[in-house]
Amino acid sequence: MAMNETREPTRRDFLFIVTGMASAVGAVASTWPFIDQMRPDASTLALASIEVDISSLGEGMSLTVKWRGRPVFIRNRTPKEIEAANAVAIEELKDPVARNANLSNDQPATDLARSAGDGRENWIVMIGVCTHLGCVPLGQAGDFGGWFCPCHGSHYDTAGRIRKGPAPENLAIPSFAFISEAVVRIG
Repeated sequence: MAMNETREPTRRDFLFIVTGMASAVGAVASTWPFIDQMRPDASTLALASIEVDISSLGEGMSLTVKWRGRPVFIRNRTPKEIEAANAVAIEELKDPVARNANLSNDQPATDLARSAGDGRENWIVMIGVCTHLGCVPLGQAGDFGGWFCPCHGSHYDTAGRIRKGPAPENLAIPSFAFISEAVVRIG
């Protein structure tokens, strides 16, 4: 057969195509149980949001709760801590983005954008995982009086913004809302 000649499909061509399609469907059908078992179960989905009673947190006190397997820091900051955070210019920050799930992705990392806002600037809620290698920072420590990760020396200020050390980003703020004066819902 010459290169420029065409030929009619044969029964063998049809059988090759049908066999290939059947093999593809079989491969997908056999791997589906493995893929399906990776979905989170009901107990995990139930932890999608938690409600935390913060009525016992006085000024200058902190609470750590577990949400989705990660620590979350809740802090009732003092006026001095808020003042220190407000005194920092955005240009001085290593990460100028707020990293607040409640705001748009391009919000600057002002103290107000990092706090609960709306008259609750004293409250800060952050995921307590260092953005360098996932360690848990220590509260009210470090060069800026916020959080300090002793593993590799990352220093966060009182608004949870990275100020010194290898961490590339500010501590993340999860979606949260105050559902009453004494209860905050995370997630």
